[in-house]
Amino acid sequence: MDKKIEGRSWKFGDDIDTDIILPGRYLVLTDEKELANHAMEGLDTKFSEKVKKGDIIIAGKNFGCGSSREHAPIALKGVGISVVVAESFARIFYRNAINVGLPLLESKNISKNIKEGDKLEIDINKGILKDKNSGKEFEVTGLPDFMLEILEKGGLINYLKENLAEIKD
Repeated sequence: MDKKIEGRSWKFGDDIDTDIILPGRYLVLTDEKELANHAMEGLDTKFSEKVKKGDIIIAGKNFGCGSSREHAPIALKGVGISVVVAESFARIFYRNAINVGLPLLESKNISKNIKEGDKLEIDINKGILKDKNSGKEFEVTGLPDFMLEILEKGGLINYLKENLAEIKD
């Protein structure tokens, strides 16, 4: 996994639930690209048209609350979001995101310090988010090595396939 991530920020508030991230009517879809067309549709019906590959979501507390569906992080990853940085995450969403290969990082008060559209650079190894517009730096929580390995492989399924193949050999 690329340890440095650069992208433009998209800002959302507290308690962004999985119905906002991906409305329930799209749960019949399974293709990542089809799901991506509806990412964040609960707040912005044009989000998937405006976001660019590598962009970063900045959010408040409890991002990903609500239903425990994997479709929500799959849609965000599919639309090109490279990482979500929030003040806190719903526990099941956090795990689902890592399992599908979407990095999530926590940072205290980040939503009060970043503006939508800011150019950001995140160094996951150092745990630093830099706002290239203001020059300010913010601490982000690091990820344990085993989660970084899962993300490097593109998700839990790929990670398990590779590691189980090594065990069989």
